[in-house]
Amino acid sequence: MAYVITDDCTECGTCIDECPVEAINEGSPYTIDPDLCTDCGACADVCPVEAIHPE
Repeated sequence: MAYVITDDCTECGTCIDECPVEAINEGSPYTIDPDLCTDCGACADVCPVEAIHPE
């Protein structure tokens, strides 16, 4: 199960550096590639606005 980024995302970029498989794509909104996501949760742990959740 991949993680998803909700509309609460402020596009701060904190999650991008934490993703070990580079599954997060910048944009408006940021997105997580479900084919690359390993469900590690590292991005969700560092999100300051809690905008990243399991799908």
